[in-house]
Amino acid sequence: MLMLLSSSSIYAQENEADNKSISENNYSPFSLSAHLKNMHTWHGFVVHPGAMLASSLEYNSKNKKFTFGFWGGASFSSVDVKNINTGENESAYYKEVSIYTKYRFSDKFFIEAVTHNNYTGVEERGDKLSYWSYDKTQGYNFVDLNFGYNVTPNTLLYFATIINGGSGDYEIQDNGDLKDSWTHYFEVSSKVWQNSNSSLSVFAGGAWSFITNKTFYTEGAGNIINVGATYNKQFAVLKHTIPVDVTLMWNPEQEKTVIQLDVTLF
Repeated sequence: MLMLLSSSSIYAQENEADNKSISENNYSPFSLSAHLKNMHTWHGFVVHPGAMLASSLEYNSKNKKFTFGFWGGASFSSVDVKNINTGENESAYYKEVSIYTKYRFSDKFFIEAVTHNNYTGVEERGDKLSYWSYDKTQGYNFVDLNFGYNVTPNTLLYFATIINGGSGDYEIQDNGDLKDSWTHYFEVSSKVWQNSNSSLSVFAGGAWSFITNKTFYTEGAGNIINVGATYNKQFAVLKHTIPVDVTLMWNPEQEKTVIQLDVTLF
């Protein structure tokens, strides 16, 4: 009996070691993705109204707690921007390269920081492009600090704060000084239905500032700006599964309603 238990124990330890070795060999610290979208929306904004390609490259720690990555987007269509020197409209393609990092304290709680770098039309409007510039008046770089908490496996509470203003997120005082707004954004999203290959989620988000009478997202000190639903369906194409999201978004303040199509290529 003792010999049998010892043999079983040795076998279990060897099997556990083999599984651990397989798991370690399968670990890949880097991943990439690509999305094809008919437009790009974010927190109730239509960032770009035309078709675009979004991609990301990120590093994930072995314990899956830490993430560091780059997210970028480029459009197939252009928008008009006014050149500050000539007063003429110039065509500009959407261009963004943002940097993000996230740490997951548990399955429920995470914190992340993002430096948004949307430099669409900077040179076309007559400004000098400086990727690392955070001058508020240039209007394309800003940083936000975000917290997420899953109150249930299907419901997420998301709180974001734009740090120290940025990208036009300020008020001009009587003496000409720029007062930062420190915009806050809060969103609740929840998956309300699911089957084997599709799901439906709903969301609602609002923005406000305790500091100024405007925010990055709103004309006033606060408002509901992002209400809608996302339907996800997994399509089988040859031997691959292609996730497709359709998001119906309504911004009550701007009286704007759009439908965003997002196809995950890989």
